[in-house]
Amino acid sequence: MQLPQAFKIRMQKQLGESFDRFQTALEKIPPVSIRINPKKVDPILFERKQVAWEPLAFYLKERPIFTLDPQFHAGAYYVQEASSMFVGYIFKQLFANNSPLKILDLCGAPGGKSTHIASLMNDTSFLLSNEVIKTRTAVLAENLIKLGNPNVVVTQNDPIDFQKLPGFFDLIIVDAPCSGEGLFRRDESAMDEWTVDNAAICSQRQQRILADVWSALAPGGNLIYSTCTYNPDENEKNIDWITEQFDAESIPISIPEDWGISKINYRNIEAYQFFPDKIEGEGFFVSVLQKKGSEMQLKNKSNKKFNSPKKILEEGCSNWLIQPEYFKFIELNQTIRAIPDPLQPWIGLLSERLRIVHSGVLLADIKGNKLIPQHDLSMSWFLNRSNFPLILIDNYDALLYLKKENVHSSKGARGFNILMLDKLPLGFVNNLGNRSNNNYPVNWRIRMNLPVKETFVPQTILRNQEI
Repeated sequence: MQLPQAFKIRMQKQLGESFDRFQTALEKIPPVSIRINPKKVDPILFERKQVAWEPLAFYLKERPIFTLDPQFHAGAYYVQEASSMFVGYIFKQLFANNSPLKILDLCGAPGGKSTHIASLMNDTSFLLSNEVIKTRTAVLAENLIKLGNPNVVVTQNDPIDFQKLPGFFDLIIVDAPCSGEGLFRRDESAMDEWTVDNAAICSQRQQRILADVWSALAPGGNLIYSTCTYNPDENEKNIDWITEQFDAESIPISIPEDWGISKINYRNIEAYQFFPDKIEGEGFFVSVLQKKGSEMQLKNKSNKKFNSPKKILEEGCSNWLIQPEYFKFIELNQTIRAIPDPLQPWIGLLSERLRIVHSGVLLADIKGNKLIPQHDLSMSWFLNRSNFPLILIDNYDALLYLKKENVHSSKGARGFNILMLDKLPLGFVNNLGNRSNNNYPVNWRIRMNLPVKETFVPQTILRNQEI
């Protein structure tokens, strides 16, 4: 690997004698790790090497073709770089009690940290996951829908827009856009695009992002700042900058020494750096701040009213969910959406001040007095499976379904059926008798060509799992 010369010189100064080990690690194949969704898979049955700081995450011996694994599309697991999962470890250490939390993941796409936090927070909390780029927002929403937790809102906003929500969030996660030094061995484009000037621009942009969003953090709340770079100007110096600019205090995190995570002490801040020669993962930096002070927090002043569905339609939707009392049903643009209890006091306010892309569970399209169940429902933790006929299919037919091709079973009842891989819901088909309509979202469909069925070898990563 031909490292940029300026980067190499700086890292030699930073690492000293350990630079050679660091450079050797960059020549190795990067590890592959996945994080199990415990609401869809029993992790006890999955015997692989565990990620030290995340008990539901495991390393794979090699990188499979995840696109050809239907369980991946059904949200049974998420492919996430191991180092970045440390944010979940910090979350559990900061919030060991069951208090309701309002959480913002400011730079959320593609969804690794958002899906992780959404799987850890309790059912009295909610997560707002944001992304400024439209195409990336669609990917973020897709990954959170597949996870299945309804206590989630996805928005597409610039960081400065969150100044409309002063003191609102108990936790803000800022995984800031950076120079990408920690990804050099995994992403050649990150190395090709790296320059000293670009790194300096990243540092300035990170400061702007932190300054823009700081007012949205509640007094006493925490901000987790992370990057995938080794550059002190983008890392510890930015944390030091925000403690000087705002009323913030660095919060230490307890870490076992044998994990190999390097502790950084810079002036009055403490931070943590992941180096690929010391841990089984990529380069990563993280630090935690707490907001001091006592400024006023935002109260729900929204007067926005949402339409309720007709009673017959609401009763139909209620039957599709377990614990329907946990939700409020709203009708919007000929659809019915279920808003979970933690979001109900705030959804009007959020919709007035932010650009919402997704919230709660999209249950159905309305066609006259008929309901067309939507894919979100099949992915939800609250799906009432007993209300729909279930059709068991094999891996190959599952992939055909995920390609949006016709998958019809004579065993299905007329109407809407849920296709199942083992005990894992894949989505809806509408059985018309002699054929079925495929209800899988067209924008999510698999686009790669499948091997012929006779030569097809299933790519299921979680074999023989009880779902």
